Parts: sequence; structure tokens; C-alpha cells
Amino acid sequence: MSFDQLHAELQARKAQSLYRQRRILQSPQSPEVIVEGRACLAFCSNDYLGLANHPEIIAALKQGADRYGVGGGASHLVNGHSQAHHALEEELADFSGRPRALLFSTGYMANMGTITALLDKRDGVFQDRLNHASLLDGGLLSGARFQRFLHNDADNLNTRLQRSDARRKLVVCDGVFSMDGDLSELPALSATAAQHQAWMMVDDAHGLGCIGSQGRGTVDHFGLGHEQVQVLVGTLGKAFGTSGAFVAGSEELIETLIQHARTYIYTTSMSPAVASATRASLKLVQQDEWRREKLNDLIERFRRGCEQLGLPLMASATPIQPIMVGSAGRAMAISAALEAKGIYIGAIRPPTVPEGSARLRVTLSAMHTDAQLDRLLATLEDVMVGVTGTTD
Repeated sequence: MSFDQLHAELQARKAQSLYRQRRILQSPQSPEVIVEGRACLAFCSNDYLGLANHPEIIAALKQGADRYGVGGGASHLVNGHSQAHHALEEELADFSGRPRALLFSTGYMANMGTITALLDKRDGVFQDRLNHASLLDGGLLSGARFQRFLHNDADNLNTRLQRSDARRKLVVCDGVFSMDGDLSELPALSATAAQHQAWMMVDDAHGLGCIGSQGRGTVDHFGLGHEQVQVLVGTLGKAFGTSGAFVAGSEELIETLIQHARTYIYTTSMSPAVASATRASLKLVQQDEWRREKLNDLIERFRRGCEQLGLPLMASATPIQPIMVGSAGRAMAISAALEAKGIYIGAIRPPTVPEGSARLRVTLSAMHTDAQLDRLLATLEDVMVGVTGTTD
């Protein structure tokens, strides 16, 4: 095998409708965007609360840059831990109801760094089969004995935990699954973990801001606390509208990560200006209950409309509303036909989702209007008939 085959492998991906291409966004995140010169109505952003272009957050970013500059300059442990970072960590700890929080540059780095800091070859990691790639990669990189339990299946998890003689056992799952939009069955999974003296780690990237009291996420939604979920991971680039991530938990957890998480120790801190912007965002997430109420209204309206059209949705009560399509080629054709009519929705294909389960991943924002949603439904009806001959 040589690198001469790279070209042929890329051509094969194109032939299978699996080739990925970047699109150039020429406007801020918003329901109405400009994509490579074309005005589109977007239903594919994770900006669930519509905060990515909020004027108060933009102002906080500018003020943060005026005070702290732009770059972090160094890692947190050298010279890159600014007052803005420290204040944000304290506020995130309070928001999550945990003793401490620790900032990471991305959610991917938070997940990989946390799992590899906690586990080694003497340990066991148990992951939901539909977990995000960053969680799976962290488990594999840790060297721990790696097992994947059936999706949301506490009985299957229990069987695997019973058979394990690992020193430490870490159960890992998403709070809201990013491609299906369903919630983790946290009460059952955390209770099962506790029976085996295992810790529970939840990546709530798509739950924080959208569900729970004041947007505190999936763990809060189920009435659980840090006794049941010892490791909570959240990202800031989705509902919070900025960038970066955090891990929240006990004093011992955070100190362990500071000492051992390579993705924290060996990288430059996030921009302190972004930390300043996120502090403003965090306040809006908690106080603007109307954003979550509007989002829930849009979700219900969309699901009713799709049911009337006979469009196959998954069992999701979150802003992630996948329309199941099947083949990658068909998903690409429908996505292209929608864009031709001014609706921008990406096609999700293998290996992101299993073979035969390609989909249109519709995501809703509190900034979408009822009229925009009605336009989406009307266009979907038109396009699905045009591409497939039927809306079934």
C-alpha cells in the first residue's frame, strides 16, 4: 500500500456519494445566511438559541479584546489563564451545580483529555453505541478495555459491567445524541453505573442551553446531580453561541485533569475575549426563558407538519430533527434540490451514521419564525415529491 492510491480512494468516495466538501458562509450565523453568494434559509446550524450573533455577546467580545487582547498567548499552566477564563470557570461551576469547572479549547479536546486522564490499561470504559466520535476516540486512546453497550440499554450495560474486573469503570454517553436527537436514558444508566461503583460521564453538548431549568441540560432535566453524574462535559459553540468547552465536577476531578489531561496541559488557552463573550452568553442562556419556549413551539410545529406530510422523523423532542432518507445518494439529491429553492440543510451520510440511515439533519433555532418554518415544510413537500415521486 502506498500513498499513490489516495487519488483513487477519493474518487471512490465521490462515486459512493460520501465525499465531504466545505461550504463558504459569507454572513453571520442566522436563519437567513449567504452561502457562496446564494441567499438561503438555514436549518442546519447548532446555534439553537440564536446567540451566535447576539449584540450583547458581540459587545462583550469587543470589550474582552480591548482589555485582554486577542490571543491566549500560552497554555493555562504557563501564562495563558486570564481573569476572564477564571471568572468563566467559576460561573460555569455555579451554573452546573458542581464545585469546579475547567475550560478546554474544544469539546473534542475536553472529551479526549478527560477520558485519557482518568483511565489506563487497568481500567474499563463503557460507551453507548451511538456516542460522538470524540468520546469513542478518547476511550480508544486511553488504552482501557473498551466496550460499547446497546443504545440506551441499561440491561446490556449491566451485563457488561458485571463481567468486568477493571480497576476503574467509566460509563460514557451523550446527553442528547447529535445525529438522532434523542435523550440518553440517564436515570437508568446512572443507577446501573452506581451499582458497580462506576463513574458516569455525560457529554451534554446538545442539551445544555436547550433543556432543563434555565438551560442546565439533560442531567438537570432528569433531576440528577453530581452524585449520579460525576463528570459533566459541555460545549460553548452550540446553544451558547461562542466556542470552547468545559468539564465540571468535583475538586478531585478537576485537579486530576489539570495534572494529567494532555489536551489541557499542552495547548494554548482559548482567546480571553471569547471567554468574556461567553460570560455574557451564559447570563442570556439562564435569563431568556422565552428562547427555550419558542424553540419547543417550533419543534412541535415542525413535527406536526412532517407527520401531515408523511415524512419519517426520529423520536426526538430536541432541536435536532432528522428526516430519514436511506441512501447517501438520495440524501445528497434532496439536499441539493432544497438548496436550489433557497433552503440550506446538510445531508448526513456514513460513516457519521450507519449504512442505510442517511438523513437530512434539520436543526431549529429560537430565531426561526413561524413563516420560515412554514416555508421549510412547503419546500420539503415539493422537493420530496420531485426527488422521490412520493412523500412516503
